[in-house]
Parts: sequence; C-alpha cells; structure tokens
Amino acid sequence: MRKKSSTPNRSFRVADQIQRDLTELIARELKDPRVGMVTVQSVEVTPDYAHAKIYFSVLIGNPKECEIALNQAAGFLRNGLFKRLMTHTVPTLHFHFDQTTERAADLSALIAKAVSSRAQDD
Repeated sequence: MRKKSSTPNRSFRVADQIQRDLTELIARELKDPRVGMVTVQSVEVTPDYAHAKIYFSVLIGNPKECEIALNQAAGFLRNGLFKRLMTHTVPTLHFHFDQTTERAADLSALIAKAVSSRAQDD
C-alpha cells in the first residue's frame, strides 16, 4: 500500500509561491515592451510539477501581444523561478489570458441595464 503524502496541500503552496515570484519577476526583470501592467491571477500546477498554467490579466496593453510575449519569455522566467524556488523540479510555464474580469464587467452591465429597464417599466 502506498503511503499518503504528508503534505496534501503542497501543490497549492507551490502554485502560490510561483504566483508571487512570477509577479515580481515580470514587474522587475522582464523588459519586453509588449508586456504592459500584468497581474497574475492564478497558477495551476500539474501533480508531477512538470507544467504550470499561469492565468493573467492586463491593465494596460494588448492581451494577445502580451500573451505571446510572456510565452516567449517563459524560459527566462522559468530560469528566474529556478533560482528562487527550493523544489527539485521547476515547471514549464504556459501563459493564458484570463477573461474573468472582462466577463464580470459585461455581466454587471447587463444586470444594470435590466434593472434600469425594469425601473422604467414600473
């Protein structure tokens, strides 16, 4: 029988540490002009720590260009993570634009429109 892991939340802690370190690396060391003001929203790490999906949002700049630039700089960022993380394996980074905030703003606008039209009907 296989022994249960003594730290079941380790992948969450590793993902959280990757998120904090990536935020700092992108802000301070990445000099690509295509990368504007980026916020790392969440990180998902595979159970074997081989790959990590990084979801980000952009405050200033084009999201598609920023996604391309971040995926091109993934090796540089992975090297920076390797120097900071105390793990045996540093995952390969895959950046994805997170559209959650945009969808939330669209839904809020729809709700506000529905409320205002209902108020006019009453």
